[in-house]
Amino acid sequence: MQMSVEWMERHQVALYVAGLVFGAVVGLAWPAVAHPAELAIHPVLALLLYATFLGIPFGRIGHAFRDWRFLSTILVVNFVLVPAVVWLLSRIVAHDQVLLVGVLFVLLTPCIDYVIVFAGLAGGDSERLLASAPLLLLAQMLLLPLYLWLFVGAEFVESVEFAPFVEAFVLIIALPLVAAALTQLAAARWRIGREIERVVMGTMVPLMVATLAVVVASQVAGVSAQLGFLLLAVPIYVLFAVIMVPVGMMSSRVAGLDVPGRRAIVFSSATRNSLVVLPLVLALPAVFDLAPLIVVTQTLVELVIMVIFVRLIPQLLPFPEPVARLRGR
Repeated sequence: MQMSVEWMERHQVALYVAGLVFGAVVGLAWPAVAHPAELAIHPVLALLLYATFLGIPFGRIGHAFRDWRFLSTILVVNFVLVPAVVWLLSRIVAHDQVLLVGVLFVLLTPCIDYVIVFAGLAGGDSERLLASAPLLLLAQMLLLPLYLWLFVGAEFVESVEFAPFVEAFVLIIALPLVAAALTQLAAARWRIGREIERVVMGTMVPLMVATLAVVVASQVAGVSAQLGFLLLAVPIYVLFAVIMVPVGMMSSRVAGLDVPGRRAIVFSSATRNSLVVLPLVLALPAVFDLAPLIVVTQTLVELVIMVIFVRLIPQLLPFPEPVARLRGR
């Protein structure tokens, strides 16, 4: 099993691309798979986060909570700099309110789940990202209505239901987090706990592949059916990711963060909360019936970008030479 795990880790990027392609092929060939695949997104994502949290030593999480330099940087980037960038980019689709609403919903909300996985794969600081997740969730719940009010109007804000934020946080973050903490506690006391921990952590790459495949399979048919309309949003999503890389790099450098912290800030600034925000968009009035597909399009674009970032960000933010030799990077 150890040899299989090592092989998957060496070829993880190729496997992720294969997961994306497989999901697209299945979703396009059998559109009926979209609904069951959509129902599977949260369970698969919860399993992925459970495996991710198992690799984080909970004894050190307290230190991450006390790192106010990192926490203040991630808040400023996501809730001061990102809204400014989003407002500028959203002018491209300001003529169409449905496109505008979909773009704003997804780009104004920082990711709190699989960003931890992708950043960790790129050598980013997963512990500090995990510690920041509750703050990011609370801040976006409080500030999203404000930004929507400023960018769209008060009447629209009154039609939005924000309860899915809390539900998604409990199911995708809190439950896997508690389960991982209990597993680590069992691993410290009993052999069976250590075996469970070892086996689950060995499934990280397959779980990521499964998550990518399920998300793409659930949404690709709907996106392809409205491709002409949705293509208007794609340049915005690509530009956003491209712009946020130097913004995240410069902000984290000004804050004096170490390399893992800088990588984590870059991933947080570029990765959005599409899987959590989707239920909010689905609950919008009927006139916004295409807004969920606009959000999903961002998911598909972002997954490809994240696979690229796993290789690119370590090249843009390398460790100092002695540390790089020590880490084998």
